[in-house]
Amino acid sequence: MATISFPLSVRSLSSERSRFPVPQLHPPIKIICSGSADGSKSKPFKELQSVACGLLAAWAVTSASPVIAASQRLPPLSTEPNRCEKAFVGNTIGQANGVYDKPIDLRFCDYTNEKSNLKGKSLAAALMSDAKFDGADMSEVVMSKAYAVGASFKGVDFSNAVLDRVNFGKANLQGAVFKNTVLSGSTFDEAQLADAVFEDTIIGYIDLQKLCKNTSINLEGREILGCR
Repeated sequence: MATISFPLSVRSLSSERSRFPVPQLHPPIKIICSGSADGSKSKPFKELQSVACGLLAAWAVTSASPVIAASQRLPPLSTEPNRCEKAFVGNTIGQANGVYDKPIDLRFCDYTNEKSNLKGKSLAAALMSDAKFDGADMSEVVMSKAYAVGASFKGVDFSNAVLDRVNFGKANLQGAVFKNTVLSGSTFDEAQLADAVFEDTIIGYIDLQKLCKNTSINLEGREILGCR
């Protein structure tokens, strides 16, 4: 397990996309790359993990996790007839900071067992509450600052995805695969994480402490994450 630790000053920002607060990440920030269960990794995989850790550390130096103001509310549900199909195109600007020209509103959409159209897409700042992604392939997806409260991600493959600062409150993530996945800044309040796979997960130290408080994570997952 590799750990990077350094102090940061934290900036507070507000957003119009949520009425729920996102916990603030306080200094010092530690970046933790959890190891695989058996400790065995190929050389290319180790190099990939090192690159991912380096990128996350660079991101952390330039931008601390923002805070969504509790007084803000979600916008009205989009009335566009093809709004659910927007996920197959995704955002093309401001991926890391969740900046967009028009919000991607995926609330209540059903992507069950979607195996091709979501992989690698940028869904930065997408509104996903109460959407259904069960069994979908969301590997390599970018979901920075997405709002996924109450969404269902049972069995979803999040391998190599960037899920930083995502609100997964009360989401169903049973059996989800977080392999070599960036989770720093994301929150999982009351989320279901039974049988979720955490392997080589990249997560901030404070966020890890919060994640470890989730009692639905099984013993193996807790050991891989390094929960104490």
